[in-house]
Amino acid sequence: MPSGQGDEGFPPLLSLALTGILDDVRAQSGGLYLLSSSGQILEMVAKEGLPRDFSAPWERIPLSSPVPVAVAVREQQLVWVSGEEEMARRYPRIALVLPYPYCLAALPIAVAGTIYGAVYLTWPMSHARELAPAEREKLVAACDLLALNLQRAAEQGSPILPEAFLPETDTAAVSAPQVEAIRTLARLPDGICSLDVHGRITYANPAAADLLGTPASGLVGQHLWGALPWVDDPLFEDRYRAAMLSQRETSLTALRPPRTWLAFRLYPGRGGITLRITPATREPVRTVAAADSAAPSVRLVTISHILSLASALTEAVGVEEVIELVADEIMPAVGSSALAMLAAENGRLRVLGQRGYQDRHLVDRFNGTPLTARIPGTQTLATGIPSFFASRAELERAYPARHATPDGMSAWAYLPLIASGRPVGTCVLGYAEEHRFSPHERAVLTSLGGLIAQALERAMLYDAKHRLAHGLQAALLPCSLPALDGLEAASRYLPITQGMDIGGDFFDLVPTDGKAAAVIGDVQGHDVTAAGLMGQVRTAVRAYTAVGQPPGKVLESTNRLLIELEGDLLASCIYVHLELEEQRAHIARAGHPPPLLREPDGRVRLLELAGGPLLGVDPAGTYPVTTIPLYPGSVLALYTDGLVELPGIDVDTALAALAERLSRGGGDSLETLARDLTGPVGSTGERADDTTLLLLRPLY
Repeated sequence: MPSGQGDEGFPPLLSLALTGILDDVRAQSGGLYLLSSSGQILEMVAKEGLPRDFSAPWERIPLSSPVPVAVAVREQQLVWVSGEEEMARRYPRIALVLPYPYCLAALPIAVAGTIYGAVYLTWPMSHARELAPAEREKLVAACDLLALNLQRAAEQGSPILPEAFLPETDTAAVSAPQVEAIRTLARLPDGICSLDVHGRITYANPAAADLLGTPASGLVGQHLWGALPWVDDPLFEDRYRAAMLSQRETSLTALRPPRTWLAFRLYPGRGGITLRITPATREPVRTVAAADSAAPSVRLVTISHILSLASALTEAVGVEEVIELVADEIMPAVGSSALAMLAAENGRLRVLGQRGYQDRHLVDRFNGTPLTARIPGTQTLATGIPSFFASRAELERAYPARHATPDGMSAWAYLPLIASGRPVGTCVLGYAEEHRFSPHERAVLTSLGGLIAQALERAMLYDAKHRLAHGLQAALLPCSLPALDGLEAASRYLPITQGMDIGGDFFDLVPTDGKAAAVIGDVQGHDVTAAGLMGQVRTAVRAYTAVGQPPGKVLESTNRLLIELEGDLLASCIYVHLELEEQRAHIARAGHPPPLLREPDGRVRLLELAGGPLLGVDPAGTYPVTTIPLYPGSVLALYTDGLVELPGIDVDTALAALAERLSRGGGDSLETLARDLTGPVGSTGERADDTTLLLLRPLY
């Protein structure tokens, strides 16, 4: 289900199901998500009790996001947040955007191990600090039932929510009590307005029209802050948001030009807000001042989305992640249909990424365009001046027609991304329909450009460092293993799963006068220094092997060299001297995890080897040598600690699992076995450290 639709675009029966869940547990608001076809995104398909502008930052949630509804799916259990203090502690990104008192529960919608989606619900702080057992049972039962219905619909290939299930109502009919209620409100001297959950006025009595100086016909259907520019201020919207989320009444005072002070009191409920308006008795300390008129969605950008984007961008690392966050956080808020991020590279335009273009060639064809070309993207990047075009005609008046409309959009905002006083790039927002940019909206979008620029500059520098470091590491590791008579060998190197750092793992296979020497090791650290030292250690081991030193002496010499270099890093290492004709191996170890040996009959054992200290610790360190039989068909597995030190898994358990996989795959080619041994493991498939594996099998 695509995100960015209003309530009218949601499947009707899902909306009814959500309403039923809210009613069962007397919750104030909630949202229902379905898992995307990729299985990696939760997409909101129904919501109740809050306007779309509140939920826009979370209409599409990656399963990896640190928000309750994603956590509930990942952990397959109910998540309960008892209030704003716990929200700030556990989920700071949400607390930063919605800093109001409320409770929240999130549950997965799953059956028989299949995840279909999730649901969240909120209550005002009048709710108990904990969910009652009866509430918990109702929530779990409702989600289980919904999951079964979704499963049944998927199996039958039928629409999830047929229109036939919608209740039919006659909205035109008005009962006698309703007529009398309207007459009663009309007789009151106080102004009374009714606001729906979206902040739109659904009713205004004559006194409200008189106090606000606007006919009731000019108020109904409008947002109060849109109909009256003098209340278009973040304070009013903040009080409105606080009332809707906390379900507590609140108040504020505003100046109706030129000298009339009005007091507004907001009485919230699940269906919206009742607004009482009276003349103010005195001038307040903090008032709502006059402001430029702006679209409601853009006003809410200033309050929530800038905070949400700022919080998210502090966690972004690479350029792709910055682009994804900007697209997820900003596009739904400002109503844009497409996004493109441009940068300068060697005097030419480079497209960093895009979202929303069905034909990516429409954007990619501008890669390599000279910055001197007279097109909107290059001009904005070169001058640092934003450009806004409300229609195709406006754009074509400013630029040649062949360059002015490259992407099929109907309105555009070109935002300069300026960081540290220099242009970093251009952010292009495309709108499918013509779009008039108010002065306030232009100011908001330009401010967003500065926020994006800082994150993008940091990400581009990080990516450059990452490419340099990994290029260095790739140059220092062997491109391939040499082919040796009588020996089959295979290797694997996997960088760390999380983060952009490189590692200090190294390995090598060296022919030596009809024999062979194998080495594997791990230099402490995950940076360029570690990679450089790794190259020095590997080169030293090769050199000492070439001059004929035995295994223990090779490690002793390398240890002394490492100490003489006066570096602060240490290294672990295993050195194996293979005598294939004699069917034996001589092994020396320097603080490294012991290897595994698979015997020809399939038994696997951990080799208990005597060893010496880590390289770089003790200049007098010695490294005893252990000799083991190495029969044809056996497999010697050398590895670094990243293969067995896994998040949430005990090392002994991981080592036992590795031995089991080695035992099962002993008959495969070593390439196939290496791929299996380094495949995804654990619940997340993530590794906390870089991983290296070297497999050796004598053939005869």
